[in-house]
Amino acid sequence: MFLPFFLELKAAKIPVSLREYLTLVEALETGLARFDVEEFYYLARASLVKDERHIDRFDQVFSHYFRGVEAVSGETGIDARNLPEEWLRRMAEKHLSDDEKKLIDSLGGFDKLMETLKQRLEEQQKRHQGGSKWIGTAGTSPFGAYGYNPEGVRIGQHESRHRRAVKVWDKREFRNLDDTVELGTRNIKVALRRLRRWVREGAADEFDLPGTIQATAEHGWLDVKTRPERRNAIKLLMFFDVGGSMDDHIKVVEELFSAAKSEFRHMQYFYFHNCLYEGVWRDNQRRRQELVSTEELLRTYGPDYRVIFVGDAAMSPYEIVTAGGSVEHWNEEPGQVWLGRVLDHFHKVAWLNPVPEAHWGYTHSTALIRQLFSDRMFPMTLSGLETATRQLTR
Repeated sequence: MFLPFFLELKAAKIPVSLREYLTLVEALETGLARFDVEEFYYLARASLVKDERHIDRFDQVFSHYFRGVEAVSGETGIDARNLPEEWLRRMAEKHLSDDEKKLIDSLGGFDKLMETLKQRLEEQQKRHQGGSKWIGTAGTSPFGAYGYNPEGVRIGQHESRHRRAVKVWDKREFRNLDDTVELGTRNIKVALRRLRRWVREGAADEFDLPGTIQATAEHGWLDVKTRPERRNAIKLLMFFDVGGSMDDHIKVVEELFSAAKSEFRHMQYFYFHNCLYEGVWRDNQRRRQELVSTEELLRTYGPDYRVIFVGDAAMSPYEIVTAGGSVEHWNEEPGQVWLGRVLDHFHKVAWLNPVPEAHWGYTHSTALIRQLFSDRMFPMTLSGLETATRQLTR
């Protein structure tokens, strides 16, 4: 019965194999997930998904294929006297034939719809279901949920059914999907794993199982060996654009910062605004008093550091190409001069842009930054971050 589910996963480009499917079937035969869709979900995900990047896509297929399936309490069936409320609501939904839908007229335009809604809100005193006038459910009124009207206002319904609503009066939550969307901390960590170079250094305080086995076999007695802990030797330097238009991207930049801090032992970071000039800072609350000289930074950190700039590159072109062009102070040298010094000093540099790549062409400054970085600007998506990390490890 789960073969169509397996085929849908394959159709969604999730790399599942027949061996993994048979493993899932064997696990079900042993009773690992009985009468509980949540247990089955985790069992199926553990059996069929090999890469964290495919979890979101798996969730979509699972939700589509098993839509409406609920956990069954007990092993003998459902207690008919205790039906879930959601099931009862579904029974009341309005389902009309195409001919019946043609008989229902719209109110005649957006203005008329909004005016009538205002009147209904003023006049209505109680809940309605199945009607054609009041705000309610399972009817043909233009206002409400789980009914039908050629154009109306959807109120209190968590998803679209007929795609006819001209207004949705609800807080709408959308889920990020796959590797072409804005990042979450988990996905960022998956992408950053490419930016690793493992070494063993420091005190030998980690138990070395293979070495112990080898030494014991050679000497004939238990010869315990230790070794230095394996660490990521990549050194990372990050510059974060803050303020202004970057306020729209705070969430995703915070997720990137959190993931990078947890993944890299040797990581340093600084802030700048719009473009790099003669100074950067570590604390936004004290950036006027505790400015770090960019020249000093170039003397402190060697060329072996990987460097990532994070910003939307949206600014006046004068901030990049003209002395005094900075919006906050008088810069003696243009921003492109300072960016050029960084690019000359560090061998591996990339720029991550939280703005969708399709919109980069709308701002002249973005084109200037891309030119300075020799097209090493990447979108802040999972695939964009993976491309950037490959560039930084070459």
